Amino acid sequence: MTLTEQIKAKALELGFDKVGVSPANVPSPAAFLTTWLANGYHGDMRWLARAPERRMDPRKVLPGARSVISLATNYYTEAHTQTDHPDIGKLSRYAWGDDYHPIILKRLRRLHDDILAREPGIQTRYYVDTGPVMEKAFAQQSGLGWIGKHTNVITEEYGSWMFLSEILVTAVLDYDLPADDQCGHCRLCIDACPTEAIVAPYVLDARRCIPYLTIELRSDIPEDLRPLMGNHVFGCDICQEVCPWNAQPVITKEAAFRARATTEAASLASFAECRPEDFNEIFHHSAVKRAKWAGLLRNVMVAIGNSRNPHLIPVLKRALARTEAMVSTHAKWALARLRSHLLAS
Repeated sequence: MTLTEQIKAKALELGFDKVGVSPANVPSPAAFLTTWLANGYHGDMRWLARAPERRMDPRKVLPGARSVISLATNYYTEAHTQTDHPDIGKLSRYAWGDDYHPIILKRLRRLHDDILAREPGIQTRYYVDTGPVMEKAFAQQSGLGWIGKHTNVITEEYGSWMFLSEILVTAVLDYDLPADDQCGHCRLCIDACPTEAIVAPYVLDARRCIPYLTIELRSDIPEDLRPLMGNHVFGCDICQEVCPWNAQPVITKEAAFRARATTEAASLASFAECRPEDFNEIFHHSAVKRAKWAGLLRNVMVAIGNSRNPHLIPVLKRALARTEAMVSTHAKWALARLRSHLLAS
């Protein structure tokens, strides 16, 4: 077996679902990143604009890099409860189980160690969607899948329910052919987005995207977008759920990614009463912790405002007394919204 074949075999053995290899050059979408940043579509995610030329060229991340090993891990898990009820706080599917970062990072380290054992003289870098690497572009370049119009990578076998990771190496490997775009004339994801965040095919304005608003944004959610967020309190999967390539999903092999009753869905009322110590206990080992306690409560206030449920008004009144300005501000908005619905009914 060649070194590339050995690496791929080991990756699959370790639990990765797909692996591909591409040259460590400047990927074709690099120019798009410049325009995307210039338009301000990254919002408050300032780290994306930090040294973009480094993000565009893996050789500036790892001097002498010759190859990028792209890896994909299926995380699709089925729901145990119904999350479409407006009184339930919806979490993105990837957050139903344990945080994927340490799980995949452990596999990456083992694959990295295996590569160095075979080729001790090479240099490497590896990342789980946290490094300055255009991972989606390299996933397409390595044949894992293509970047869909919703800007997620779509694979033929698993759809878009995939976590991406990569290893940069200074060794020359055998390269795979790039994946062809198979979205065709479909625009279901574009039309389904409640906030119209997909401003053009393959172009996402993160400032309007519910995952950005509920996870990355650390300040107040723009008022004009709040009514469009429904009962989403952490992330959103709408653009993926309507994608035809996700019509026949494959259940993940990783038990840690499967839904837990405490994180898959909970009532908005129970979320709203959550204390910091409750938050840390319930979301221990969960990606939801990225939103932080006050951020999650902010999102819950918006969801309650969209619920049209007058029985949640006492919950909002209690939230008004919270010392966290971000929470009380959104609770005030939600209370006014619920009362306006009552007057209109």
